[in-house]
Amino acid sequence: MNVADGPDRISSLPCRDLASARYAEFPPDRHPPRPRCFANVRARLRTPHEASSESGFRSSASPVVFLPAGVVFVSVPISVGLDMEGTIFAPSLEGMKHVKSEEGEMLTKPFLDVCKLILPVIEKFGAAMALVKSDIGGNISRLEAKYESNPSQFKLLYSMVRVEVEAKTAKASSSCTNGLLWLTRAMDFLVELFRNLLTHPDWTMSQACSDSYGKTLKMWHGWLASSSFTVAMKLAPDRKKFMDVIGGSGDVNADMEQFCSTFSPLLEENHKFLASVGLDNLKAS
Repeated sequence: MNVADGPDRISSLPCRDLASARYAEFPPDRHPPRPRCFANVRARLRTPHEASSESGFRSSASPVVFLPAGVVFVSVPISVGLDMEGTIFAPSLEGMKHVKSEEGEMLTKPFLDVCKLILPVIEKFGAAMALVKSDIGGNISRLEAKYESNPSQFKLLYSMVRVEVEAKTAKASSSCTNGLLWLTRAMDFLVELFRNLLTHPDWTMSQACSDSYGKTLKMWHGWLASSSFTVAMKLAPDRKKFMDVIGGSGDVNADMEQFCSTFSPLLEENHKFLASVGLDNLKAS
């Protein structure tokens, strides 16, 4: 995920829904290296008992898992019976129809809107994807802020990258270029995950997630990020319940396949552009 050094503005995340998680740092006298695998997170020190009790869930129902990077997750069981029209992919499928301009260029706001529309799918993974969701949301916010600073100048997605390349700031960890790169990589991971669910009906959710990670993000991460991700995948929800939740009243397999086949070329276009300016191979620092 994104390893950008951003403001330490996250003090806590409430544990109320499927995407909930609790983060905690080690005490000052036992600080490990600062987590570099996802968006930077700084939180008050919490014991496992405090983490579970503050979130409103008792520890007996919400086991606490310690990650190598000093992250504490509160696992929340996935719920079923979601009532919605069509599948959870329906909004993003509609949004992808508007991502390109008449000239075939990628539009900033529609692209970011599609990325936001897929966040509800990530939420259904619960604590296993809490950091992924946080990182994606942070990169979307960074790119949106740049767009909103001058909508006419940054109407096209790659315009903000070109400005940073010219200013020689594109490689900065807080740049929009860096945000777009890691947002695209995170979406690569999700597309590969959905493909695994379609191709391997016998795989558990943890197997599907781990394989997808190995094919997309692992090559860009260091040991700490990889270790944290591996442990987080142990919190992946039951596959059948997950598919029931995202299915709604539509054909979830058909919509998932359409999402992958439609969104993947857009992500590949991002990679090609970033490669053309020498910025598609940046690794986590």
